[in-house]
Amino acid sequence: MSSPPIRLTSILLHFLQLGCTAFGGPVAHLGYFQETFVQKLRWIRQDAYADLVALCQFLPGPASSQVAFSIGYQQRGVIGAFLAWLGFTLPSAILMIGFALGLTALGDLQAAGWIVGLKLAAVAVVANAIGSMAETLCPDRDRALLALCSAALLLIFQQPHWQILVLLIGAGIGWRCFGHKIAANEAQPHVSQPTRSFAWLYLSAFGVLLIAWPLAGHRFGGWLEASEGFYRAGSLVFGGGHVLLPLLDGLTVAKGWVDSHTFLAGYGAAQALPGPLFAFAGFLGATLQAGPGGLSGGLLALLAINLPSWLLVLGVLPYWERLRGVSTARAALMGTNAAVVGLLLAAFYDPIWTSAITDSHRFAFALLAFALLRFASLPPWLIVIGSALGGALLWGS
Repeated sequence: MSSPPIRLTSILLHFLQLGCTAFGGPVAHLGYFQETFVQKLRWIRQDAYADLVALCQFLPGPASSQVAFSIGYQQRGVIGAFLAWLGFTLPSAILMIGFALGLTALGDLQAAGWIVGLKLAAVAVVANAIGSMAETLCPDRDRALLALCSAALLLIFQQPHWQILVLLIGAGIGWRCFGHKIAANEAQPHVSQPTRSFAWLYLSAFGVLLIAWPLAGHRFGGWLEASEGFYRAGSLVFGGGHVLLPLLDGLTVAKGWVDSHTFLAGYGAAQALPGPLFAFAGFLGATLQAGPGGLSGGLLALLAINLPSWLLVLGVLPYWERLRGVSTARAALMGTNAAVVGLLLAAFYDPIWTSAITDSHRFAFALLAFALLRFASLPPWLIVIGSALGGALLWGS
């Protein structure tokens, strides 16, 4: 008997909770997703989750938002996908647009004690997620070795394109070496997916907009010109939100649409907020001197920068799901999944560990949070709240 479908309200509320509590950047977000949807709710299997992470690392755009979109889609189709994205993005989008409209009284968020506590909570959550993923995806010596070598490579070569290269190397090693590890009767879960005709439609729309939107913006100017830059940035950025910074700087500051002090203030505030860093686009859209500005400008920028990710995921996901059913592809995905563990391990060290663990007291704090999460089985949201309060008490000015 098949289990009943996940309710749409459940998808929205679970991702909304994560949108309010998932601090720490993209890698931490993936840890929160793994903890919530793989271990706790069991909406998705560990190997299928790692496959989604690998897919979203290959695609341009915000990987954590794309994974959220994909999880929602696999549960309840397109509506579930948008509810997952909305819940995860809404809290940070509201805060960033609100900040642009005048919420400047928070001061230097980076030095706040509660932010220190949230960073340490992210250390615990990501460490726990990596441990759980490694147990499932690297259960033998070969895959563990591949994961560690992948992490070492990414710590040495930190340019974004190396992430894609390491995943491709992992796929090649898996294809050549891991075929014997696949169980002959291994079943793949059925998930909802768009038909091939619709997939081609989504991919075609992505390409058409990438060409036609700049032409329309150059011809008509105004909000079309401003918004096409956000669409182009979302289409071309690999490596997460931090890589987006120079693209958005060239789009806004270089054109005189946003002054540099406002740009940096918004970017600094975005580092201290939960949810995806791409919500920074909402801040820029609200302060943009070209286009509508204000609330409508913030919403337009936010939609434009995320639209490429939606079209690419909906266009590529059905082929990815079919690929997972081929035995040779499963072997390649075993290698890719091991490389994903290495990718998360490298990102766990830099920037999560290096920015949060600066002395022995903070290490002890993170160690206690990890123990409560891993061995006392406390929920991540409770760890986040407790860490914020503890950070405010210990490191508050």
